Amino acid sequence: MIPHRSNRSRRALVSAAALGAALAFGAPVALADTAPVSPSGNDAPSSAAAPQAATAASPSATWVAGTRAYLVITTPGDTTAVRNAVTANGGTVFQYYDAIGVITAHSASASFAATMRGVSGVQQVGATRTSDVPADAYNPALPANPAQSTTASGEPVRADMTQIKADQAWAVTTGSASVKVGILDTGVDDQHQDLAPNFNAADSASCAYGKPDTRTGAWRDIGTHGTHVAGTVAAAKNGKGVIGVAPGVKISSVRIAEPGSSLFFAENTICGFMWAGDHGFKVTNNSYYTDPWQFNCPDNADQAAIIEGVRRAQEYAEGKGSLQVAAAGNSNIDLANKTTDTESPNDSTPVTRTITNACLDIPTELPGVVTVSAMGTTAKASYSNYGLNVIDITAPGGDATGIYSTLPGGKYGSKSGTSMAAPHVAGVAALLASSNPGITPAQLRDKLTTQANDIACPSDSRCKGTTAKNGFFGEGQVDALKAVVSTPPPGTYFENTADFAIGDYTTVESPITVSGVTGNAPATLKVGVNIVHTYIGDLRVDLIAPDGTVYTVHNRSGGSTDNLGRVYTVNASAEVANGTWKLRVNDNARGDTGRIDSWNLTF
Repeated sequence: MIPHRSNRSRRALVSAAALGAALAFGAPVALADTAPVSPSGNDAPSSAAAPQAATAASPSATWVAGTRAYLVITTPGDTTAVRNAVTANGGTVFQYYDAIGVITAHSASASFAATMRGVSGVQQVGATRTSDVPADAYNPALPANPAQSTTASGEPVRADMTQIKADQAWAVTTGSASVKVGILDTGVDDQHQDLAPNFNAADSASCAYGKPDTRTGAWRDIGTHGTHVAGTVAAAKNGKGVIGVAPGVKISSVRIAEPGSSLFFAENTICGFMWAGDHGFKVTNNSYYTDPWQFNCPDNADQAAIIEGVRRAQEYAEGKGSLQVAAAGNSNIDLANKTTDTESPNDSTPVTRTITNACLDIPTELPGVVTVSAMGTTAKASYSNYGLNVIDITAPGGDATGIYSTLPGGKYGSKSGTSMAAPHVAGVAALLASSNPGITPAQLRDKLTTQANDIACPSDSRCKGTTAKNGFFGEGQVDALKAVVSTPPPGTYFENTADFAIGDYTTVESPITVSGVTGNAPATLKVGVNIVHTYIGDLRVDLIAPDGTVYTVHNRSGGSTDNLGRVYTVNASAEVANGTWKLRVNDNARGDTGRIDSWNLTF
């Protein structure tokens, strides 16, 4: 399918070469890769009818037509008094977060927002939609669990991975299984053969409608977008299909898109960020904008509350150690010079309105969020938004050709968009976090940008700035290799990805046969280790040279920490390089087991 530009905001190409057909979406969406569609009959604006008055009802009550969702903003801390006021004024509390002072309320009363704005302690109130809350919010249906296809062995390294040097980074490390990346999106097919090895169900959920749903499978994909994004971040290096930027890290799905509309409303995004903070996500990928407003303007009471609620949730997640990476959008507009929005609200009837730079595309324009534009091979992707001092960094997003990644049901296909660029950056951030335990979100942001490779503006008057920092590419193209080493690893790379079980009080060995290397091993032999184990304080890990010499790289340190994902430097200059090297792992206590997941040598 040939890429085309859309006349609807933040839409670009969707192609599915592996499926042999274009993927069609039946409702307007705020994904950063989907083709334009018109609202279906089910998405007709409900505001045409007068909202019905309603008495307070519990969230489990029968759905009432005219029910709308609101953010009620108050002082962080005990929100009991404001929650009681919600109930007393014709609303119900659907979800609340004392830590940030944000309440999600439902009401079918036309006067609810105005009344609540007059309540003592209430700082802001804003409707999050111009359409009704779906009845499904009160009894959500689980997404389908698709039948799985299989693919023949083979996972050739893709051009987008070589473009950011991810293939060279894997020679150093594939990332640590202790690093969690949250995919905040349409969901993820956790059964996919390339995602299942790295999927973390324990920290996955649905945040559709703004409340965590932890039922098994609630996190699954209601489309294809989230599964595609997840593959770019961390598809397993398992000899099948594709390889993600950080194939050794863990991914969790937080579905924030709602079924039917595939829209990402503010309460869903807030729920996703709070979940990310509370569940230890080091990085989240956000390839969407917060519906129904392409840009939220602070001079509008509803949109001001959306900005504040999402901002507080993002700050909470960042305060808990989570870096948010977000797509810049696909309208080919200058985010540093906003003038008009013709696409909002996208859950009812869009109108044309004049906007200014004070109006924000969220979450991508919130403080602390890494904003990612898309490149083709060497130039800005035709659809990508841009803007000096708005774009932080760039990555491959596909243009004439798309980014090939995972699709639900064990399938694969191509998509283009800033949605596809952002997960490349999220993957590199995960590699950085793997190589730098304890790194803060601010430090991650700094390293991502300082290690990026500068790209000069083309002969295009729209591109403002310098080679070091400009509106098309920000600080430059992300570099996976720089994320894991200060200089490129020399020599040849060898790896064993076979699993070797580690039982209590057992010793196991995983071999690698090295050939074609002249002379001795270097004094800086790189030994990449990825061991999945619930108590690494039990373990001694040795590198065994072909002549039997033992080099200890880990000896029962780390205490109760789970999993060992590190690159060690060993002075093996006394050893002939060619021959069979072994990684020996010895378990020294009872009660915790695991496996050698993979290991590698770089000469």
